[in-house]
Amino acid sequence: MSKLPAPPADGFCARAWAHTAELQQAIVEHPFNAALTDGSLDRERFAFYIVQDARYLAGFAQALAAAASRAEEAEDAAFLAGAAQGALLEERRLHAGYVEEFGLSDADIAGVDTSPSCLGYTSFLRASALTEPFPVLVAALLPCFWVYQHVGSTILEATGASADHPYHKWIRTYADDEFAAAVLSARQLTDRAAAAADEPMRERMLAAFTRATEYEWLFWNSAWEREEWPTTKWLRP
Repeated sequence: MSKLPAPPADGFCARAWAHTAELQQAIVEHPFNAALTDGSLDRERFAFYIVQDARYLAGFAQALAAAASRAEEAEDAAFLAGAAQGALLEERRLHAGYVEEFGLSDADIAGVDTSPSCLGYTSFLRASALTEPFPVLVAALLPCFWVYQHVGSTILEATGASADHPYHKWIRTYADDEFAAAVLSARQLTDRAAAAADEPMRERMLAAFTRATEYEWLFWNSAWEREEWPTTKWLRP
């Protein structure tokens, strides 16, 4: 992997990462990611994760597109719009791969409920897009970039993700240079937005970043538990 320039060590992103450092470690050490690392993650859990991730990416893309429409700098708007398009393309790729690998039809996938954690996370991002100022919105969007790179890079470092690793494609997707460059752009954009904001706005940004990072943990946990709606038993099919 090539060496990318590092963002400022004293900007908003450095502060936000330090604030959530223990939670970031808990995400890496979560049983889902531990099993992903050693290759023992069962196919049913990974399949559940892939379906939920595809659902999540559609909402993430909507929030990115909203951010792009509100960016004042053309470079930022272009990056966010490109990321929105990339998220939608990834959603379609995941959907197609799930159908092919697990032999499920579109009807089968449609029959899988969106988990409470997935719905909560996407609802948080959509609400942020509708109600929060631009700096808070980009802070809420950043963990999806950054946490995935951190998890992917950590797993790659631990395993090498050789071709015989059952999840090597997933690992390399989030640990490669292209994705690292996108994460760097997202961090630099967020740092610039924070630098131009006042302290109360930066506090709101930190709260949004923290809540999104909490949802990241919940998302991994929901895949490990194959989370269902506890109310389903009282509802007619």
